[in-house]
Amino acid sequence: MSTARQIGQHLPELYERDYFAWTQQQATMLRSGQLSGVDALHLAEEIEDLGRSEKRALASRMIVLLAHLLKWQYQPALRSKSWQQTIKTQRKDVSYELGGSPSLKTLLTDPEWLDIVWSKAALLASDETGLDIEIFPEACPWDMTDVMHIGWLPESECDISPAGVRGHQTS
Repeated sequence: MSTARQIGQHLPELYERDYFAWTQQQATMLRSGQLSGVDALHLAEEIEDLGRSEKRALASRMIVLLAHLLKWQYQPALRSKSWQQTIKTQRKDVSYELGGSPSLKTLLTDPEWLDIVWSKAALLASDETGLDIEIFPEACPWDMTDVMHIGWLPESECDISPAGVRGHQTS
């Protein structure tokens, strides 16, 4: 039995015991063309996980970006350089993610993905501002081209009265 085949038979065990060593052996076998020794099942799972990780990273950045745009729109009196910097940084990071994986751009027009991202952004904005989540639109009101445009910021929708703050009662 060849050395590559012997190594390959032990790879599922190595995957469970020493993940880093497993990745190094997989890379070595792939580079040397020893495909019969590759742990194909685990390798396929890891490749799929990489794709999901890219998608999660994009979602995370979009959630922060959209939450800060909501804060900008609904709390104009509290606007700060910090918010502007966060918006600018998240836009750059989203652009970087999309540049590295252009196929992720389709997510920006995927209604199901946008709905999940928007709901998490609204919840984050609500948590950070103390504003009732019901104040925010149910769906993202902005075009993603605007959201990603470096100079665009939403206009103030309204001045939120104290009644819009959780826990505040008006008579």
